[in-house]
Amino acid sequence: MTDWREQWFDFDDAAYLNTAGQGPLPRVSIRAAQQALDWKKLPHTMPDSIYFDLPNRIRESLAKLVGGRADEIAITTGATQGLAAVAQGLDWKPEDEVLIAQGEFPAHFAAWLPMQAAGRLKVKIVAPRGRFITADDFVEHIGPRTRLVSASLVRFDNGARLDALRVAKACHAAGALLLLDAAQCAGAMPINVRALDADFLTASGYKWLLSPYGTGFFWARAELIEQMRPAPFYWMALENAAQFHRLSLGEYKLAAGARRWDSPETASFFNLAAMDASLEFLLRVGVQQVWEHNRRLMELMVERLPLDRCMLASPQSADERGPYACIATRKPDATPALFDKLRAAKVYVSLREGALRVAPHLYNSERDLDRLLTILAV
Repeated sequence: MTDWREQWFDFDDAAYLNTAGQGPLPRVSIRAAQQALDWKKLPHTMPDSIYFDLPNRIRESLAKLVGGRADEIAITTGATQGLAAVAQGLDWKPEDEVLIAQGEFPAHFAAWLPMQAAGRLKVKIVAPRGRFITADDFVEHIGPRTRLVSASLVRFDNGARLDALRVAKACHAAGALLLLDAAQCAGAMPINVRALDADFLTASGYKWLLSPYGTGFFWARAELIEQMRPAPFYWMALENAAQFHRLSLGEYKLAAGARRWDSPETASFFNLAAMDASLEFLLRVGVQQVWEHNRRLMELMVERLPLDRCMLASPQSADERGPYACIATRKPDATPALFDKLRAAKVYVSLREGALRVAPHLYNSERDLDRLLTILAV
């Protein structure tokens, strides 16, 4: 067994089980960030090619992680930017409907409700028929006016995993599109956008991609990119952007691909140098290994959960969960107190929607789960 914990700095005797909140930078990423600081301390040591090489490497790595093409990927500051790109990029009609699940992460509401308020489209909230939202819930509400389904591939509040392919097929049969938010699984769960038949996918980088806060990416199906409404873009998305003298002569032509949605100052050294190293680390380790490691730890937690005190707040079947699971106390109002008790014992999880979200990574072991379960049992 590889001791993956050595790839991170010491956690100060803490059992950190909160990758879904903030993924800690591996050692190799910290070193890359320190080098980026040195570039600004001594700018003459900065490679001239870094402005283009760094974001291009990131695109290539992300393409490998999600099964897309590098030219289909924009480098963003988080998942919200991808939602905004779709909201502003499609040509909407007032009767078009966007479907969002009840209790979805607020970024989806922040993207679509203002569009509804402006009279550009209508938002339909899909309520689950059971405890967790499912593909069937979406499919039931897809109709002739549905233009887009905006949904999390893995829910932030309960870890439920969406059968995205089923939703995609229903969307496409109705002439609609599917936008997936992969913030809570990109880098921790094998994803192939082609196999999912998705149209758009967006994700933040600071969770499972083990990157700095303020990083993320947006993937768009190639054939949709050129169909979307043009908008102001960062100048480095121009064709031949590296040749400054030509740009100054008025040769302004937007380059093909998704880079038109790149964040300004795409080669943000402090963020992207570390992200570059983290992505290389994940590709070297293999997302499948992260997925299997987490699945084993979560199955262990579910098996040993003290059911007289706690209950599972995620789907029972591992096949219906993402890379983590949530638990709650039998008495709902006691869950926050249990959260405080865990923090006092240096066991770190998230408190989300009345449940404790337990999100491990390769740096966690059964010993961390033992610490968690011991406190749950007393």
